[in-house]
Amino acid sequence: MDIDTIPNFLAEQRDAAPPDLQHHFISFEDFWERKLWHQLTDVLVEYFEHPESSPQRIPLYKTFVSSFADKINQLKLVTLGLSAASQCKDDQERLTFLTSLVEKVNKPASQDAFVYATVAVASVKLHLDDAAGARKELDQAERILDSFDSVETVVHAAFYRVNAEHFHAEQNFASYYKNALLYLACIDLSTLTPAERESRAYDLSVAALVSDAIYNFGELLLHPILDSLVDTPHAWLRELLFAFNRGDLAAYDVLAGNVAKAPLLEQRKSDLYQKISLSALTELVFRRPPHDRAMTFATISHETKVRPDEIEHLIMKALSLGLLRGSIDQVAEVARINWVQPKVLDMRQIDNMRLRLRGWDSSVNQLGNWIEGVGQDVWAA
Repeated sequence: MDIDTIPNFLAEQRDAAPPDLQHHFISFEDFWERKLWHQLTDVLVEYFEHPESSPQRIPLYKTFVSSFADKINQLKLVTLGLSAASQCKDDQERLTFLTSLVEKVNKPASQDAFVYATVAVASVKLHLDDAAGARKELDQAERILDSFDSVETVVHAAFYRVNAEHFHAEQNFASYYKNALLYLACIDLSTLTPAERESRAYDLSVAALVSDAIYNFGELLLHPILDSLVDTPHAWLRELLFAFNRGDLAAYDVLAGNVAKAPLLEQRKSDLYQKISLSALTELVFRRPPHDRAMTFATISHETKVRPDEIEHLIMKALSLGLLRGSIDQVAEVARINWVQPKVLDMRQIDNMRLRLRGWDSSVNQLGNWIEGVGQDVWAA
């Protein structure tokens, strides 16, 4: 568009804007005429954030912003482009729009903006059921991200969000869990709506439970996102996670009736039982002092409530997964454990540790008194 017609274009757009937003156009024209690109970019971003600006985003971007696109911060250019793209009539039009944006910012000096736009293209391809295309875009973005010493948090957040969506669609639960938590680490939870927080918490909880690679829920149990399930129809899922963490088979039996409410959990009900049995085993080992971790199969069965015929296989599974280290005497039916994987503790588990520390302190005092008594005159005052 000819720059001489820009003032007329802005005047037309100002008249079409809601009355309470029209003052922005005075700033647009003022900063544009004075070539104050930084200030102009900031007021445009502010304007585009208003929901009422939605009908004007595409014309403003295509006609006005594009006329000075190479003069402003390219990351903010992509931010404006993403806001405009949200108003495209369908995903195909949005893909064309964003692909053009990617080409515009694909320069050596603006690779962060290129990644940000590329991730947006991947998101649209996911919506168009082009999983392979989305994966290609995400892999390219990841390679560039890995080469950066530092990058704006918004870029990482966008990458982790779309990467998580991709893995969720593929039912790759371990990778989804990792990327979804990384996404939450990059954002302020208050920017999500209550419904979005609840949905995130639900998906993360289900992923943690059904994944065959996740046996430690510590990061999720400590994350405030999990509180989004309190006082909702999914509150039982939060309780189930804590039951798994402490290996509480009795609590699992009480909560198991809710599993049918989550199809993914219902499909993997037998795997869930094995998973909580493993947690019960590791909890049993953790509660015992290091010198008392040689246990008979019968003892393990009695204390974990796992059936006797499943104990040997359960221990072998725990050893193979790296949850425990030790050995099994199959003839004597004894397991000797010398290490258990650390995990997040709830208050009851912390209290058990406190009691163990008190017992250790008492044993040290007794040993000291015994040495002092046996040594008698050997010990110098």
